[in-house]
Amino acid sequence: NTLVFSTSKRFDLAVRMPCHNQQLNSVNSGQEHPMKQVRFANSSSSSVPAVLNSSEPTDVPTQPVSPDSLGPQLKLLPLNDQIRELQTIIRDKTTSRGDFVFCADRLIRLVVEEGLNQLPFSECTVTTPTGYKYEGVKFERGNCGVSIMRSGEAMEQGLRDCCRSIRIGKILIQSDEETQKAKVYYAKFPPDVYRRKVLLMYPILSTGNTVIEAVRVLIEHGVQPKHIILLSLFSTPHGAKSIIQEFPDITILTTEVHPVAPTHFGQRYFGTD
Repeated sequence: NTLVFSTSKRFDLAVRMPCHNQQLNSVNSGQEHPMKQVRFANSSSSSVPAVLNSSEPTDVPTQPVSPDSLGPQLKLLPLNDQIRELQTIIRDKTTSRGDFVFCADRLIRLVVEEGLNQLPFSECTVTTPTGYKYEGVKFERGNCGVSIMRSGEAMEQGLRDCCRSIRIGKILIQSDEETQKAKVYYAKFPPDVYRRKVLLMYPILSTGNTVIEAVRVLIEHGVQPKHIILLSLFSTPHGAKSIIQEFPDITILTTEVHPVAPTHFGQRYFGTD
């Protein structure tokens, strides 16, 4: 009896004890956090949430571009406290590289999973071990990933973790520091890329010039813009708008649209900062 009581007491304390980085509701506002709604750019909300990090300039405009001007091509991951914390840690200049990579990989995985959710599927029937017929779905074949080097390579492992045998192409594009004009130096895709749905991976959309040039290369190889899903972690309003204006049929999936993008992402992730 004593052992059962002790275990139950420890369990009760564990249930009531918040994690080390979670604020108590009584300390915060005395109420539970409100339910987060799925955020899509064509929703009825008046604006996309924008939050400036304390280490970033405070004189930067905080009003994002109107969602109506971007259209349904821009999709935002559902906002929750997990994503907000990951975004905060990635933006924090005091974050260690180990924590940065760990949190970046977590956020990448969430974006990749949602990107896969945008791919076509078909209904199927399987038989369970008990002989029961289960009506389910399966994704159609003919998908591939394309990473824009170098920062886009950070997202490759997250895609492979979800799709073990998926083929991944690469594009190397660099922008002139003065003119910001993008130039293609290398491109390698699966031979039948024109038949596939393409998950284009580039974590930070700043000006959008690099992605626009990458999409042009894919189009030259026979890929239709409507078959391209751009996976990114952070985007500026200007970057997203530039891409959608150039390619109205493309789909952009990101976690946040904000005037200030963490452009240090590639250097921090690969340890070259």
